[in-house]
Amino acid sequence: METVNLVIQGMDCAEEISILKKELLPLAGIKEISFDLLNAKIGVAYDSEVIGLEAIIKKIDSTGMKAKNLDSAKSDSTEEVSSKAFGRTLLTSISGIALLLGFSVQVFRFGLVNAFTGAQELSLTSKLLFFGSAIAGAWFIFPKAWSSARRLRPDMNLLMVTAVFGAMIIGEWFEAATVSFLFAVSLALESWSVSRARNAVAALMELAPATAMVIEPGGEKSLAVADVPLGAKVVIRPGDKIPLDGKVVAGHSSVNQAPITGESLPVSKEIGDSVFAGTINQDGAIEIEVTKVASQSTIANIAKLVSEAQSKRGPSEQWVEKFASIYTPVVMVLAVIVCIVPPVFGGEWTKWFYESLVLLVIACPCALVISTPVSIVAALASAAKNGILVKGGLFLEIPAKLKAIALDKTGTLTQAKLTVHELIPLSGHDEKELLEIASAIEQRSEHPIARAIVAFAASKGITATPVENYQAVKGKGAEALLNGKKVWVGSHRLLEERGQETPEMHTQLVSLSDNGRSVVVIGEEDHVCGFITLADEIRSEAADVIKELKFRGIEHVIMLTGDNLPTAKAVQKITGVDEVQADLLPENKISAIEQLVKKYQWVAMVGDGVNDSPALAQASLGIAMGSVGSDAA
Repeated sequence: METVNLVIQGMDCAEEISILKKELLPLAGIKEISFDLLNAKIGVAYDSEVIGLEAIIKKIDSTGMKAKNLDSAKSDSTEEVSSKAFGRTLLTSISGIALLLGFSVQVFRFGLVNAFTGAQELSLTSKLLFFGSAIAGAWFIFPKAWSSARRLRPDMNLLMVTAVFGAMIIGEWFEAATVSFLFAVSLALESWSVSRARNAVAALMELAPATAMVIEPGGEKSLAVADVPLGAKVVIRPGDKIPLDGKVVAGHSSVNQAPITGESLPVSKEIGDSVFAGTINQDGAIEIEVTKVASQSTIANIAKLVSEAQSKRGPSEQWVEKFASIYTPVVMVLAVIVCIVPPVFGGEWTKWFYESLVLLVIACPCALVISTPVSIVAALASAAKNGILVKGGLFLEIPAKLKAIALDKTGTLTQAKLTVHELIPLSGHDEKELLEIASAIEQRSEHPIARAIVAFAASKGITATPVENYQAVKGKGAEALLNGKKVWVGSHRLLEERGQETPEMHTQLVSLSDNGRSVVVIGEEDHVCGFITLADEIRSEAADVIKELKFRGIEHVIMLTGDNLPTAKAVQKITGVDEVQADLLPENKISAIEQLVKKYQWVAMVGDGVNDSPALAQASLGIAMGSVGSDAA
């Protein structure tokens, strides 16, 4: 069995996927077909002894689409898709403007009430405008309709085009233009939703850098991430994005994993810990061993899931498609019968030809065809404006059946913004002195915790004093001279290493951490000055929303998060969620959703997800649904 990847010109919505399935799957030798709608590509697994590649390409070309072998296709396929999307939008706009102008001309002549009564003739100007509107609106439908007729497989496109021309022939110019424009709008909206997802995936793939600094026997060498082999050693300096998934083999640092997991706090990384492409190294140089090549990285897998989700249609859309496959040929056969049979028995040919066109125009289910994609896209957009991301119509129609809802923590239950929560002075210091020392040192750092402390100090009217001999303690904190006195800030680990921790301090720090707080210790050479606790604040309305969900019939509310378990438990205690699952990566969230589906059957994933990447927010939240199937949304 062989596999070939093909670029398909003209495959820009789920309708083309259905056509390709109908044409290719019945062919002998075709084993499997996979679709990547966002990049207009398909993968075909076939038995080369039964069917050849040329026959497959020829069959695709017969649908009106064009297939090119991915290896030989031009790299500008994305630009072609974007150009077609722009053309569709432009022609739809022209169709709408011409329709409005034609309507306005008629209303100006006869008034709104009498403009389209049978007693009033359309002016030539109105006819031309309506004709232009109909042609512009149906421009991208004509090739599909022609292909349908040529293959003797009548579909909704053929029926729509026939109805539009039939309406013009019998003098119903306004109806022809209106049907054509509305159908064009529905297709443009579908194309727009795919384009938006395509842009999101493109932005997602840009999270990881294009090159990696690989350690070779002769020294360091910059390579494209696609060329970095499995097992290669890569060096990542402070502030750099991590180019590939791997594990730390040298050094230690803290890593901002928000672009992938949505975690609100950086995570400490030491030898043996895993790191992920697209995350940001904070304050220490590390070396990693590549564990996944670029095409199999966490980001690549997320992009793949999004592409798969976009190729799936909702139940209503699937029903309309099946309905059209039966209804369209029936209506067209009836129209032919009405046109031919009565004249055979003495009827007037002109009269019954007119009646057959009337039948086509009346029978065209334009409201059904137009309403389904428009309503689905409108619902998706409305949900997105309210912070709920639903990956496609496939998952939009089942909320009434939901039994459980899985909520992402960061940005959904919390504000996705690290803030100072509490100041705990020790050793005779007060809160002002504690902030003065901390902000003086932290002003030299770009760490999210440091930025939060400096911002909080500024809000209290404290201006950071310049320090001398600033030195970062990799992955643990920093120290400097403040007014000639040695001071330091750092983690619980740094406090332990300095030998300044007492049993009482240890108990207090563990308690604070267990309550979901990130703790910064401030000290001088001979004593500890105090603690500053920070947290990703919980939204004030979170608890009320969860109560409302349960009142509405949701049986179980689960929180999924990339944060640690103590932090998750603290949020659970305040918000009232029934269950928490912590330390999850995107693929772990998918597995968690799959298990929840098995348990509750109907599950929804809701979240804002990613602090620093709207593209990944679209990609990572709700994409689990694409891998689960029709039992999740």
